[in-house]
This record gives sequence, C-alpha cells and structure tokens, in this order.
Amino acid sequence: MLSTLFSPVFSGTFTISSYLICTAASLVLGAIIAFSSGFRSRQSKSFLLALFLLPAIVQTVIMLVNGSVGTAVAVMGAFSLVRFRSAPGSAKEIVSIFLAMAAGLATAVGYVALAAVFVIIICAVLIGANFVNIKEKDDLYRELRITIPESLNYAHEFDDLFEKYTKDSKLLNVKTTNMGSLYKLIYKIRLNKEDDIQDFINDLRCRNGNLEISVMIPASGENTL
Repeated sequence: MLSTLFSPVFSGTFTISSYLICTAASLVLGAIIAFSSGFRSRQSKSFLLALFLLPAIVQTVIMLVNGSVGTAVAVMGAFSLVRFRSAPGSAKEIVSIFLAMAAGLATAVGYVALAAVFVIIICAVLIGANFVNIKEKDDLYRELRITIPESLNYAHEFDDLFEKYTKDSKLLNVKTTNMGSLYKLIYKIRLNKEDDIQDFINDLRCRNGNLEISVMIPASGENTL
C-alpha cells in the first residue's frame, strides 16, 4: 500500500491533468512552507509570497526541461543572465528556500505524496524549533561604549571590572570628543551572565564620573548564510 501511495502520479507523459495536479500540490506545499517560515518570526510579505510560489515555479521548469537537452540548455542560459543582489539571508530563510525548491522538484517528477510527507516533517521541525529556547554563547556578546574624561588612563582603568563581569574584552576604537576633553571608548565584551549588566554599568559609572555608558547587542552577520 505504501509503495502505491508514494508512486508518481504520472509515468513520464506530460498531460494537462498531471500538470494541474502537480501545480495544485506545489501551491499547497508552498503555503505550508510559507506558514512555517513566518511562524513566530518577522518575515517580509514578498519573501513569504516567494516561498508560496517557488515550488510551483520550480516544478513547471523541471517539467518543461524533462527529456529535452536543448530546452535545458536554454533555461540554464536564461537563468545565468539573472543577477540576484540582496542582503544575506538568515539560516532559516536559506533552509526555507531549499525546502521550497526540493518540494518543487519532487512534485515535478510526480511524487506528490512523498513531497507532502517530506514538507510536513520538515515544517513540523521548523515550527517546533520556535518553542525550544537554547541559550547560545553568542547571545552574551555585547558592544560596550564608555565616555571618560581625558584625565582618566583608560588603558588599565577597567581591567578589574572586566575580569569580574566578563569572560573576554577587547578595545575596538578610541575617539576624542567635546574639543578633546572626553574620550569615547568602544569595547567588544562577552559577559559572564546577562543578569550582571546593571551591576556592571553601575560600577563603570563610578569610574568614568557618571558620564555616558551604553551596552548593546553588536550588529553581526553570524546568523546569516
């Protein structure tokens, strides 16, 4: 029974009915992929629309080039003329795009039931991952900005505080401000515990004369592919 269920819906012959069945399946699977990708995450409307349509587009292209070397070469040439320029996507976005392409490939060769099972399993894992809160080491990295008077020797002034509250610290930038009467320091730090931020800032305020201090999550592309 399982072998019958996961057999292709058509046997190599392209017909309108087989195309419509595969396209309908691709659109349904695209909707499932778009829903799982946007579940508890901020995704743009254009990206979700692309995930919805991508399986049907890939399926149509594969069905057109199936068995035709000349058409395959023409399609490859057409795609080579397209240059994609966009911001790097996150790891989850890349997975969603590859999932949509895999679904389109599966429906293109007629394995509609197999594509449905595959998409449902992967999407269930993606949705389930949103409920798992795993604390990563990268979450403790912060960018520390301190303003100090010019009379303060910043080279080793904060060493004891960094040793107490951080696992690692590195001075990235030094800049003068206010006609040279103040220094602005930028550090990259890795905290011991996130709960220590307030105590860390209070101790720093005692050293820098209660001047401006800010602690922020650094902008990085470590979660992108």
